[in-house]
Amino acid sequence: MAAGSPAESQEALARLAAERVDHRFKGLPPDADGLTVGALAAQRRNLFTDGFTTPVLALSAERLRHNLELMETYAARHGLVFAPHGKTSMAPQLFRRQIEHGAWGITLAVPHQVRVAREFGIDRIFLANELVDAAALRWIAAELAEDADFRFICYVDSVRGVELMDAALRGTPRPLDVVVELAAGEGARTGVRTEAECAVIADAVARATTLRLVGVAGYEGEVPRADPERVHAWLRRLTALAADFDKAGRFTASGVEEIVVSAGGSAWFDAVADVFAEIPELSLPVLKLLRSGAYVSHDDGHYRKLTPFTRVPEEGALHPAFRLWAQVVSRPSPEQAFVNAGKRDAAYDLDLPLAQVVRRDGAERPATGVSVTALSDQHAWLRTTPQADLEVGDWLGMGLSHPCTSFDKWQLIPLVEADGTVVDYIRTYF
Repeated sequence: MAAGSPAESQEALARLAAERVDHRFKGLPPDADGLTVGALAAQRRNLFTDGFTTPVLALSAERLRHNLELMETYAARHGLVFAPHGKTSMAPQLFRRQIEHGAWGITLAVPHQVRVAREFGIDRIFLANELVDAAALRWIAAELAEDADFRFICYVDSVRGVELMDAALRGTPRPLDVVVELAAGEGARTGVRTEAECAVIADAVARATTLRLVGVAGYEGEVPRADPERVHAWLRRLTALAADFDKAGRFTASGVEEIVVSAGGSAWFDAVADVFAEIPELSLPVLKLLRSGAYVSHDDGHYRKLTPFTRVPEEGALHPAFRLWAQVVSRPSPEQAFVNAGKRDAAYDLDLPLAQVVRRDGAERPATGVSVTALSDQHAWLRTTPQADLEVGDWLGMGLSHPCTSFDKWQLIPLVEADGTVVDYIRTYF
C-alpha cells in the first residue's frame, strides 16, 4: 500500500539508499558490489578516478538544483500551480525534490507510474491521459478510500470511456475526479474535437455517480503547425470551455471547491502563462495547473531549441544537466573513431548525442573536430577532422537530446558535482 504520510514517504526514499549495488546498475564501480547505495554515496567517489566504468551517465547536481529553483520561481511569478510531468524521470527522489521546490503534485501518464508515485508518498497526482483499465481504476479507488489526503485527477474524452469508468468504479466510496480533455485540433492526439462534444461528455460525467467533473485540460504541444498564434488561440478555446462549463453550472453541480484548468508541455509554457493570466473570474477559484516536465534535466538538443526561455530570456535559462561519458575504444582512421556508448545508453529518438569534451590524464578540453554521426547498439560512430585530438582510451563527454529517453536507459544515475564528486544516485522506475 502507498506511503501516505511524510514520515512514510521519507521511509520509502530511505529504502532506496538501502538497496545493494550489483550487476543491475551499469557504469558503477565493480568493487562497489555488495555496498548499499547509501554507503557508496557516502564514499563520495570521483566519477573519473574512483572506478566508474564507461559508459556512464552523469547528472549535474548544480544544474539540477538551478533548474528546480528556476521553474519554482517561474510558476510563482505567473500565478501557476505546478505539477511537473513525472514520466520524464520516473525518479521518486526527483519527485520529492520537485515538491520541495513548490510543486503542487506530480503529473503521470499510465497506471504503473501512479503506483510508483504512490509507493513513494506522492499524494496529488494528475494523470494526463484517459484511464479505462478496470483493474487500475479499482486500485486507484482503493487508494482514494484508504487515504483521505490522496487527490487524483485524470482525463476523459468519450462517453464510452465514462461508461467504462463508471462500471469499474461502482460501489466505491469516493468519486474519481475527471477533467474533459479538449483536443489540440483535427488530427491531433487524444481529446474531444469540438466544444459541443465536450458538453455531451460532461453530461455523461454528471450522470455517473462514481465520477466528478472538476475542470478541463489539454496539451498545446499537439497543436497542428504550432506557432505562437495558433497555440495562444487553442489555449483560449480551452479557457473559454472552462468558463462555459462554469456558466452552465457544471462545476457547482459537482460540488467541487475549485475549477482545474490544465495545460503545459515543455515547449509552450510561456503561452500557457499568458493565456491563463487572462482567465476571468469564475464562480469558484481556478487551479491553473502547469505540467511541464523536461525542465528537470533539460537537454542539449530538442528542448534547448524549443524551450520558451529562448523567447523570453529575461525570465532566466535552463541548464542541460546530463552528460554521457564514453571511452574511445577504436581509432581505425584519421577521420573516424568509435566510443563504447550507443543506442542502449543514449537518447537518439530526436537527435544524436553531441560531442562536447574530451578527458585525458585528468585534463578536460573541448571536443574540437569531433561529431557523432550514427549509433549502433553499443557504439557511437565519430567523425574526426584534422583538428581533433582524440586517442584510444580518452573519455568523451556527450550532451543528449530528449530527457525522457535519456532517463529510461539508466536505473541508477550518479548525481555529480562540478569537480566529479558523486554525491548521490538517482533511482529510476520504467
